[in-house]
Amino acid sequence: MDNQNSLITDFDFTMIADYFSGLNRQGPGSDEQTIKALSFIPELASLRHIADIGCGTGAQTSVLASQTKADIIANDFLPEMIEGLRKRAGRNGFLQRLQTIQCSMDELPFDSHSLDLIWAEGSIYNIGFERGLTLWKPFLRESGYIGVSDACWLTRKRPDQIDWFKEDFPEISDISAKLRIIEKLGYQAMAHFILPQDCWTENYYAPMLSYMDTFLDRHHRSPTAIAFIDRMEEEIEMYRKYGNLYGYVFFIMRKV
Repeated sequence: MDNQNSLITDFDFTMIADYFSGLNRQGPGSDEQTIKALSFIPELASLRHIADIGCGTGAQTSVLASQTKADIIANDFLPEMIEGLRKRAGRNGFLQRLQTIQCSMDELPFDSHSLDLIWAEGSIYNIGFERGLTLWKPFLRESGYIGVSDACWLTRKRPDQIDWFKEDFPEISDISAKLRIIEKLGYQAMAHFILPQDCWTENYYAPMLSYMDTFLDRHHRSPTAIAFIDRMEEEIEMYRKYGNLYGYVFFIMRKV
């Protein structure tokens, strides 16, 4: 893509919010994979307080609500995401158990030792894997849990366009490097697994492709909107070419 906006974060937040709030998911995933990740938490039925950090419009929040009896505090930086989540919670019947907070994920207002579980699907990259796990640890009760998904290399081979990946996934590393971070920070790794490719192709990119014309029409096919869609199409093409080399990995850990 030959334009000055080479990264998603280079675009106006209003445009980013307008685009992603129109999607069911703001990143790769599925209900089944969220349930699988939750299955590694042995005390699931006794959880009382869960934080969903970088919640988006709440596809995974809905699963957290259906699989637990806990109260859920969901956080996102963009008000459009919070609005979408609250609408979803109303439809799915968990609005009374939901509290929403609009703020940056590095300025969370939680009390120390107040959470049983912290959840962050596809969002920890916003502040970095190690930084996120460091900042959030004090919020967990003793032996509390964290579940996050983040981008990892899946092979030793690297794509030809390695600079693109460094820009889009600045902290991408292999799985073993992230497991070392987990151990260094005083967590016990409970489990990790790779999200299957349909979490990207069917659940994330296919709806995105279907939504692009609607988005462009709403923005009168302005040069900025076209550049934004070009950028998203570039990301999809990269996954088509190199999706066997990288992916999202779910990590479930316990504070020790």
